[in-house]
Amino acid sequence: MSLVNIISAVGNNNSVYPLLFRDCGVENPIKIALTYKQNIDESPKVARYAVRERSIDEYTTSAVWLGTVPAVEYVSDKFIAKKGFSPLISARLFKEDLDKNPFQGIEFNIKKFGNSASKEVQAAVADLVKAKENKKAFESLMSKKFVAAVTIPMALIGFIIPKCIFALSSKINKREKAKQQPAYSDIFPKSDIATFGQKKDVAFTGFASTVANLTTPDKMAAIDGGYAIGRILTARPGYEPVDIAFKMAGMLYLNYVAPKQLEKLFDFTSGKLFKSNVNLDPKLLNNKEFVSEVKNNKFEFLKDMDGRKMLEYIDNNPNSSFTKFASMFKKVTMLTSDSRDPRVFVDIKDLEAFGKNIYSFAKDGLASKNLNKFAKKALCVKSFNIISNVALSSFLLSYVLPKTQFALRELFTGSKLEPGLANIDK
Repeated sequence: MSLVNIISAVGNNNSVYPLLFRDCGVENPIKIALTYKQNIDESPKVARYAVRERSIDEYTTSAVWLGTVPAVEYVSDKFIAKKGFSPLISARLFKEDLDKNPFQGIEFNIKKFGNSASKEVQAAVADLVKAKENKKAFESLMSKKFVAAVTIPMALIGFIIPKCIFALSSKINKREKAKQQPAYSDIFPKSDIATFGQKKDVAFTGFASTVANLTTPDKMAAIDGGYAIGRILTARPGYEPVDIAFKMAGMLYLNYVAPKQLEKLFDFTSGKLFKSNVNLDPKLLNNKEFVSEVKNNKFEFLKDMDGRKMLEYIDNNPNSSFTKFASMFKKVTMLTSDSRDPRVFVDIKDLEAFGKNIYSFAKDGLASKNLNKFAKKALCVKSFNIISNVALSSFLLSYVLPKTQFALRELFTGSKLEPGLANIDK
């Protein structure tokens, strides 16, 4: 993978790559080191336990997050296919209103693509027809898929993993104390994993139909939100629930909200400062064919188009350069060289933003003295913005947030020690 592709992946705040880079590459090692430093002065034993807990927690959580969701969805797709349905059909296609002149939806797409001569398109339409005729069964399967993809990692990360970590600390502490004295008391009441499930269960009644239509970023946030609630509910007695609540609230904001705000800030500021257009992905700015098409004024038609007209243009011009780039950046999904996949829902707002950004870049680039230099400058500025965003986000997550958490902990408890381990020496 080239450097530009890496920067592009890390800069996509609607994907898992920035989270992966920040979590495993930057945050985890720094947070583990800060945890040790925070506890070592008051209690070497607590520092040792805290580092063990943080290390297991951070990397196990990352592994579950990265592996469980795709694994559950893969198994679910196999199950749905065995039931005779296509897992490629977007549940969002069922939300259409034929009286309001729709431009996509299950019935609309069946009619629109039903006369295609392509065998692949006809097969896709047949999948839509079967899903429509068995709507209740299909929606139930799709809902269960999304619920499983959300609740399984949520349960593992939010409830089971912390319970296992607490139980491990309790077991090791008991064993160490047993070597020192014959009798001891359990310093962590109700911390054994056997107590899992004694608290109130989280209800998901009516949740399935809502989750089925979540976008990927929404689903990621939902999982982390549930995981945050789980961590608070499973926290050990005392100040630990408050400590964890502050940390989780900060993580949710810095992972899902702040990077997008910083992206807008960096792009707006650098655009004004360097008089450059930096709203496009680095891969597109580095694409020689794209720059050549801009030079030939191939995107002028986008000037007055909204998202709906752009989608119609793609369907009428499947071999155009705009269709090619929209497909490359997953704004639409092409089934054949002549047709997009009618089973896949198109995010019209996302497609419209993509088209408008291309037109804006083309307009500014053609107005510049040298289009190639303009594109290279935009690539450099955009890449710098992405690296700066990742660096600042990582710094806030791995250093500022823990330091603030530690300061509040010391303010409210009078101790630097981890709240759940503070009494381990007693």
